[in-house]
Amino acid sequence: MRKVLIGTTNPSKIRRFRALLSEYDVEFCTPEDLNITSKPEECGKTPEENAVLKARHYGQYFDSVICNDSGLYFDKLTLEDSRQPGLNIRTHGGIPRMNDEEMIEYYSKLIRSLGGKVLAYYLDGIAVWRGHKTYSFMEDNPADRPNSFYMIDRPSPKRLPGWPLDSLSLYRDSLTYFVDDEDDNYDAADEEIMSDEYKRRLIHFLVSSLGLQKTKTSP
Repeated sequence: MRKVLIGTTNPSKIRRFRALLSEYDVEFCTPEDLNITSKPEECGKTPEENAVLKARHYGQYFDSVICNDSGLYFDKLTLEDSRQPGLNIRTHGGIPRMNDEEMIEYYSKLIRSLGGKVLAYYLDGIAVWRGHKTYSFMEDNPADRPNSFYMIDRPSPKRLPGWPLDSLSLYRDSLTYFVDDEDDNYDAADEEIMSDEYKRRLIHFLVSSLGLQKTKTSP
């Protein structure tokens, strides 16, 4: 059994990694479990760079660590546009860190200013610290862009703690809110927009960099 620190307090991110590695012999803990109160410095220019900074920070406290960082991007805006959410999703525009409801309000107004509906996508950076080494993973494959989604200015009344923007996000095919498919065990929306091939590569990265073995009951 390998014990792994997930370097986040976001409950949805914790569930995500537990679900991805559910067939492997791993036990997770969080910074709260270890009474870690210090915060990593996030000054990278990409989600991958920030994930690496986080992993190195938490590697001071634990031998095996998973960290990730995400950037939100709107197809309608250039990467250089100051309105592009990018990495600073909760502190966009230099404002103080927003809570979940403040994020929903802020991005509802931003999307309304862009016509009420935008095509959006996330870039995910993942980093693992193990044995005093850092491993990282990020893909920005244009072939995966069909897994982009819509965001609109009218939020669903449902909420998913830690993923507030799922209340503004719609599947491209059904035009239903991400949160409408949410259950108590896993983030259905995150699973839905993650392509099978990307998921396979991500699990392979996590398993190989952490040195995990399948549980005896797994096929």
